[in-house]
Amino acid sequence: MVQGVEAGEPSSIEGYVRLAMALGLTPRFTLLPETAARVHRDADPVHAAMGEVEATHLRSLRFEVRLDEPYQHYHFAGRGDMLGIDRESRSLLHVENRTRFPDIQAFAGAFSAKRAYMGAEVAKRLGIAGGFASETHVVVALWSSEVLRTLRLRQSTFRAVCPDPPDAFAAWWQGRPPTTGSASCLVILDPLPGQRSSRRRWVGLDAMRTAEARYRGYADALEALRRSSLA
Repeated sequence: MVQGVEAGEPSSIEGYVRLAMALGLTPRFTLLPETAARVHRDADPVHAAMGEVEATHLRSLRFEVRLDEPYQHYHFAGRGDMLGIDRESRSLLHVENRTRFPDIQAFAGAFSAKRAYMGAEVAKRLGIAGGFASETHVVVALWSSEVLRTLRLRQSTFRAVCPDPPDAFAAWWQGRPPTTGSASCLVILDPLPGQRSSRRRWVGLDAMRTAEARYRGYADALEALRRSSLA
């Protein structure tokens, strides 16, 4: 496969991803006009599957869900991966899905800016009087050995960015969002449904020290999703 790619032969998305991972690169894909119409899959299927899990669960609890939500605060601008909103309690859940952490400093800067400014700007645009009474900002990372290794290697960095336990996220997941305060936490999530009802979908940062990886890396998760027809 490698020889074919080097010779200019086309390969599958999985093949390109595996090759990029082996070389320590971040895969990026550009669709040519003549081929774009033939491609029907998400550019990042694993990231999309994680968002689908969260959006489906939150919508089942009757929360308002917004995807790729933009915000602007003076010279700070960005987009929230997914927002869960409970207008009655004026509660906000901001989820940032991550399949890898190729640049931790860039991630920390972007996430910190969203945590500081996005809630107020979104509340203003949505007409929520008085702003959000509670904000929960959570990084949801892929439950892979690649991500676990990064989290364990840079524990102090991630705890500085996400210092709180996952209690606020757990409250949202159970349908009872916090009504006051602000929290920032990190969890690891498996986008595939478990084979047993006792199989946990996500665990917090503390549990990652002993958690066994569900996938080797992005390519392994992508292959698992394809086998289950979810990608």
